[in-house]
Amino acid sequence: MTSRVGTVAFQGVEAVAVDVQAQFIGGQVLFQVVGLGDKAIAESRERVRSALHAIGLALPGKRLVVNLSPADLPKEGSHYDLPIALAVLSALGVIPPDFLDRYVVMGELALDGSLLPVSGALPAAMAANARDLGLICPKASGSEAAWAGDDIDILAPENLIQLINHVKGTQVLTRPKPHLAIIESKLPDLSDIKGQEAAKRALEVAAAGGHHMIMVGPPGAGKSMLAQRLPSILPPMDAREMLDISMIASLGGELKDGQLTRRRPFRAPHHSASMPALVGGGLRAKPGEMALAHHGVLFLDELPEFQPRVLEALRQPMESGEAVVARANYHITYPARFQLITAMNPCKCGMAGEPGHTCRQGPRCAADYQQRISGPLLDRMDLQIELSAVRATDLILPSPKEKSADVAIRVAKARAIQLQRFAEMGHPDLRVNAQADGDVLEAITVLDAAGMTLIRDAADAMNLSARGYHRVLRVARTIADLDGSANISRLHLAEALSYRQKPAGLRQAA
Repeated sequence: MTSRVGTVAFQGVEAVAVDVQAQFIGGQVLFQVVGLGDKAIAESRERVRSALHAIGLALPGKRLVVNLSPADLPKEGSHYDLPIALAVLSALGVIPPDFLDRYVVMGELALDGSLLPVSGALPAAMAANARDLGLICPKASGSEAAWAGDDIDILAPENLIQLINHVKGTQVLTRPKPHLAIIESKLPDLSDIKGQEAAKRALEVAAAGGHHMIMVGPPGAGKSMLAQRLPSILPPMDAREMLDISMIASLGGELKDGQLTRRRPFRAPHHSASMPALVGGGLRAKPGEMALAHHGVLFLDELPEFQPRVLEALRQPMESGEAVVARANYHITYPARFQLITAMNPCKCGMAGEPGHTCRQGPRCAADYQQRISGPLLDRMDLQIELSAVRATDLILPSPKEKSADVAIRVAKARAIQLQRFAEMGHPDLRVNAQADGDVLEAITVLDAAGMTLIRDAADAMNLSARGYHRVLRVARTIADLDGSANISRLHLAEALSYRQKPAGLRQAA
């Protein structure tokens, strides 16, 4: 008799159904797992054998074959331990097959029979719910899986004994409850920054429209401080966005205790990050920093210090909102609608162009440093601003009265205007102006005669590309939304064009 248990294999955020089959046959005593599994699955034989021994069960002296179907689908991870164990228990007659037909199963086994948490409980629960099935997972992953819906049947035992007792009716497992993370840490506030009022305004515009931004300035100008305070003015995620990013974080093992949060992600990888770390990939094709920053901020400090190949990998996701991991044995797409914020010095020594300072190697130092940023990548930056050094006279001034909470109110109002506008146009999938393209962009950025004259003359004078032209229009639309204006005025357009003037430290790079 062949017993069957359902589980899943992950391809990006998609959970693909996998059938775990177990059968005892005559022949040499052997425990064999087939079906294109990785090293973790091959080692599951010993974990399953030890866990069954810990609860007082021993495998009979027969050949045990476990097949993971479909056999041509690569399978990775330790979450196959529990499905294999339950398939064996069903083949031994301990658990009735009709009970297991109602569930998708995942979980890692310890040698004493306890269940350990695994990554991907939320997307697995979503896939099970879509198939009208329940989910069996470790207790530590239960609160995460509970976010899939109130109607899904979830069993989250601590060990194998609890699950067997529940099946036999001697113990009842209660359904786990979803947990929302309690955010105790306070975000850095904009009022901490003295001076740089123009940069604060640009940061507000970037937050309101979801625009990419690059900041160029000498060391200590406040570039990193500004970027770190961007989350404090961004609106919290709604339920849809929270679920989207939580599914990615679940696959990446980023959900602490299965708790979800409404705070937008802020990812700041070190400049030594590799291509798989940023885009995704590796042995298990895990999501990279781009995907983990979905609906949030990806901050790259010391931009020219990143490897050129890594920086060029940003270009396609910035346009498409997707990070594609293509390898010989898999092709996976992760959603990656992130807001890119970058910071850099104008040259290697950091002081090029500053009054009273002379670059140690002259113009060549700045030119070599700037050439690490390609023109196509720079063209994708909606806002390009230059920061000057903060003077001591600025630091002794009182702290600014306007706090992040005040700016956040204006940003939230502007985003609400955009969301309503896109919904009325029949595009509920669009959420901020930075995502508008094609006919939608033309419809929301209608200019009057004065505006058309200004943008035409500026495009010629600034040598704007087609991409640069459209990005100026998006930024102008955002500035108008911040003012609560239905139309884009010449003043809004002029401010948007001022953010498109390449800083002195980047004119040679373009």
